[in-house]
Amino acid sequence: MEIVNISQFRSNLLAYLKKASEGNEIMVTSHGEVLATIVPPKVKTEEAKAKLKQLAKNAVIKDVVAPIEAEWDALE
Repeated sequence: MEIVNISQFRSNLLAYLKKASEGNEIMVTSHGEVLATIVPPKVKTEEAKAKLKQLAKNAVIKDVVAPIEAEWDALE
C-alpha cells in the first residue's frame, strides 16, 4: 500500500488513479491522518483471483518443463 499526502495526490490525481486501477491501494493522508484509501475496482481484483485459481489447477510445483509440449534448444 502506498501512502501519499493529499497535496501530492491532488497534483498527480490521474497517475494515482491509474495505479489504483492496476491493482495498487493508495492511502491518502493530511498531516499524518488518513483521509481515504483508494482501492482497485473489485471487478479487476476478482478477475485476477479467478485467473490465478485456474492456473493453480494445472500448475506443477518445481517443474518448469513438463507443462509445455514445445522442445527447448537449451535442453539439448
